[in-house]
Amino acid sequence: MLEQIKQLISEIGSFTATTPEEVEQFRIKHLSKKGTIAALFDQFKAVPAEQKKDIGKALNELKTAALDKVNELKEALASTDTGRSGIDLTLPGDPLHLGTRHPLSVVKNEILAIFSRLGYTISEGPEIEDDWHVFSALNFPEEHPARDMQDTFFIERHPDILLRTHTSSVQVRDMETHPLPIRLVTPGRVFRNEAISARAHCMFHQIEALYVDEGVSFADLKQTLTYFAKELFGPETQIRLRPSYFPFTEPSAEMDVSCSLCHGAGCNVCKGTGWLEILGCGMVDPNVFELNGIDSEKYTGFALGMGIERVAMLKYGIKDLRLFFENDIRFLEQFSTAV
Repeated sequence: MLEQIKQLISEIGSFTATTPEEVEQFRIKHLSKKGTIAALFDQFKAVPAEQKKDIGKALNELKTAALDKVNELKEALASTDTGRSGIDLTLPGDPLHLGTRHPLSVVKNEILAIFSRLGYTISEGPEIEDDWHVFSALNFPEEHPARDMQDTFFIERHPDILLRTHTSSVQVRDMETHPLPIRLVTPGRVFRNEAISARAHCMFHQIEALYVDEGVSFADLKQTLTYFAKELFGPETQIRLRPSYFPFTEPSAEMDVSCSLCHGAGCNVCKGTGWLEILGCGMVDPNVFELNGIDSEKYTGFALGMGIERVAMLKYGIKDLRLFFENDIRFLEQFSTAV
């Protein structure tokens, strides 16, 4: 049997093939379940014990030689076929259609770039938060409507844990730990228990900014807002501030920008007013500073926040907020030129 194995090893070593079919026939002859090598392994059971070591070693060498020969022949024929396939390897390849950024990402990056030029740094935080960082540290009274289950997604087993309703929670974390002065911009996803419609969604994206230092005034806030609006919507953009209320700022305001579609003349988008509401802002309430360990007698600051979807809708004239979440390629392809 040992001589038979050595003879097969010699035959396998000298075998050559010119077609894949010949290689396959060789493989079936020697390596299939009914091939010569399988038959020898069956005979191995009857080999005397004193010969098993030598014959077993020879059988393994035979099987390895057959496998190596099959792989060698396949590789040789593959390299030969490449040159005879008729394919011109000098031709350019098929074009790759690269994806583009989502319109929300485009607008978010543009807003962040504007604030970066003003010296703001980006700060992010967790989407699952506690009551302190979302409400209590921001001067929300216990009875404030925003704490109601209709507005906020609370974790049922842990009523103190919730999905953040605004990225102001990141500002609280920064005020607790960040050295003063603070100049931060906080983008992120937020959640509110609202019915989904063309104008509202249970999940959306915000960007907020916070500036805390000595001597910060409302004039600084207005100048920042003016610069931001002109950079985002164009140099002809005008702003106006309307008094409003937020628990964490005093005084508070809503900011409108002049409609970029009708240039203030009035159209369907701005409902004939010539103005579009874009964000809320105000001077940080002294109570918020005290709750977060900042001396309100020494430091002042302002905060502002906006919905990225809202800005994108105004910037691109989109009338249904739900389009941002549907991944409809027909909608997304319209922003293929956006950077």
